[in-house]
Amino acid sequence: MNTTLYQFFTEDHQRIEKLLIKATENPEGIDMSYYHQFRTQLLRHIKMEEKILFPAAKKSNPDLMKVLLPQFRLEHGAITALMVPPPTMSLINVIWYLLEKHDLAEEKPGGLYEVCERLTKDHTQALLIQLCTTKEVPVHPPNPAPIAMESARRAMKRAGYDYDAIIQQIEN
Repeated sequence: MNTTLYQFFTEDHQRIEKLLIKATENPEGIDMSYYHQFRTQLLRHIKMEEKILFPAAKKSNPDLMKVLLPQFRLEHGAITALMVPPPTMSLINVIWYLLEKHDLAEEKPGGLYEVCERLTKDHTQALLIQLCTTKEVPVHPPNPAPIAMESARRAMKRAGYDYDAIIQQIEN
């Protein structure tokens, strides 16, 4: 089986994760330069899936994608919402938790990437060109207003995750 798109996206996951590791490697505080890169690259990654990969797969098999995509889209909404508040270590721990679950569902055998790869096999090179030329999503500085965190919690709830329960699980 062709794994070009699978490799592209999984390598992108690894590259983005390295940025988050760099942003948090100093116990004295979060490196905002790396965190900014993490935010913009993660949002670009989500944009590539939502605007290029998912529509191409949906075009090939709308019924299957209608079943598979809703949870991934809810998680994308939650991840995007988590990019709005200023980062704290608790917030970053929740981001890690959600990314691990989300990325596993995309990368596992029979997961979303394998399904999309199979459905778009006749268009791999054209998709790869579009993916490689995707521009970054412009971002505002993190928003410290309480509504930003409230919105992130609600987006997580819609995706089936409880922010406070995750923090409690991680910290205990």
